[in-house]
Formats: sequence, C-alpha cells, structure tokens
Amino acid sequence: MSTSVSPTLEHEHRLIDAGIIDFADADPRAVNPTALLEAIAVLRRHIYLEEEYLFPPLRAAGLVGPIMVMVREHGLMWPLLDRIEQAAAAGDTGTAGQLCRDLLEQLNSHNMKEERILYPQADALPPGDLDELAGLLSTAELPAGWVCGGVAVD
Repeated sequence: MSTSVSPTLEHEHRLIDAGIIDFADADPRAVNPTALLEAIAVLRRHIYLEEEYLFPPLRAAGLVGPIMVMVREHGLMWPLLDRIEQAAAAGDTGTAGQLCRDLLEQLNSHNMKEERILYPQADALPPGDLDELAGLLSTAELPAGWVCGGVAVD
C-alpha cells in the first residue's frame, strides 16, 4: 500500500470550493477578492501537484484514459482562472462572480471523478510511488510560468 494522499487532496478540494463559493455567493458590492485569489492560487498549485507528481505513476499503472480526461479538464479551467483573476483585479466583481459559478460547475464534476476514480487508485499504488507527492503536499509552490498540460501554449 502506498502513502495515502487522498485525504489531503480531497481536503484541498473543499478549501478551494469554499473560497470560490464564498465569493460567488457574496453581494458583488461588498466582496473582498483576497480569499478568492488565495483559493485560485491553491487550485493552480493543486493542479500542478496532480499533473507533475500524481498523474505520472497513475498513467504508468494503466490509467491513461482517465488521466487524459483530467488533464483536458485542467486545460479548460486554466484560462477561466486567468479570467477570474483579471476580473477581480479590475474590480469587476459581478463578472468575477459569474465566472466563479462557471468554474464551480466544472469543479463539481471534475472533483467527483478524481475522488471516486483516481484518488482510490493512487492510494493503492505500490509503496514509494507517491512518497515525493506526499512530501510536497504541504510545502510545494507553483513554479513561475508553469502551465497545466491541457493548455495550448503559444
């Protein structure tokens, strides 16, 4: 049995969702985008850790199709995160709130698939396969300029 990473990854899903929901549900005239921007930063870091440290051993274990779907979905979210950040920075909280609701729809489906399919498979990997990920969950930072695999880079 490998190191169990699902509880931490699932907990991050809940923290990310809460930050986005709080912003989306707030009165646009009275919101503070700081918590939203923090949630987006955690989501970007979460995607990075999955793509760089979780997905490779799962792909090697034969979960190629599910990983392709997750990377594609990350690629759909990434530019939406950019748009949310831009709207929040410009003070356009109404647009940012609507974009957050769009993101939450994507996350609802995406997170369910990860939690029901990928994370249990990750916890069943051979010992040592996820040790690096387990060690990075509390310390890793998103490298400057890193973009998820599902986004086309010019």
